[in-house]
Amino acid sequence: MRNEFGFSFATVFALSAIIFGVLSAGIAHALDKVDTDICPTMHTGSGTACFLEAIPQTYTMCRHIKSIEVIEFGLIGAQEGVNGAKTESCIDKHKLSIARPYQAALREARNTNEVEGLRKLHSTWLESLARLRPASPETDEGYKLRAAEPYGDFNVQIKAIRALVEAPVPPPPPAAKRPAKKTPTKS
Repeated sequence: MRNEFGFSFATVFALSAIIFGVLSAGIAHALDKVDTDICPTMHTGSGTACFLEAIPQTYTMCRHIKSIEVIEFGLIGAQEGVNGAKTESCIDKHKLSIARPYQAALREARNTNEVEGLRKLHSTWLESLARLRPASPETDEGYKLRAAEPYGDFNVQIKAIRALVEAPVPPPPPAAKRPAKKTPTKS
């Protein structure tokens, strides 16, 4: 009788592992392929949370690279020839790397206010990256102050988006009841 059920523990374990692998193979999450450099604390979670973390993170990375170029070549020389290539490369890289969390955040948005807030934040981020270039009559202190300004804008917009995301969803309005159809009576 014992031989009729000759499955060993190892066989049952192996089969259950295979079945689990087959059943979970099709599951994909918004953050599966997100670089942990742009969302260092988001190994799992929502696309919105990753996007909100990635905005100041990626701006800081490109700002640091521009700071190195300014130290190396001076304010005026930081954009001459190929001197600004590293910053331009950083901006291009992060435009691509933030696309996945941005799209996930837009999909997760529950209403038009959230979508508008996310789009405005993304637009502010793009404008801030474009303004990393030193202006020609600018002083070193003026440049440093201007390059730090976007953080205030980011923080205000991120707080507003978080407030929208964390707000309870109002219940849908009740549907109007139609009067019941009268069925003709047979005589």
